[in-house]
Amino acid sequence: MKKAELIDRVAKEAKIPRAAAERAINSFTDTITEVLQTGDKITLPGFGTFLVSNRSSRKGRNPRTGEEIEIPTVKIPKFKVGKGLKEAVR
Repeated sequence: MKKAELIDRVAKEAKIPRAAAERAINSFTDTITEVLQTGDKITLPGFGTFLVSNRSSRKGRNPRTGEEIEIPTVKIPKFKVGKGLKEAVR
């Protein structure tokens, strides 16, 4: 499902104009992004948790030269599936 299809579905289900559904979805994704940038997490009971995880630095190899390089520590966004969503998909 693409974003446009999601917007149409939300507008239909919530019985709101498509423009309002698009603003709501954009606001939702923007809010998640802003919260994760601060290092905090968002928990939606029964659905899941959006959080930031640290990936440790590690050694790697340049595929062209075979030279060993140091891959730095990075922060990555993660989504941990909630029990309700996990059971619904099964």
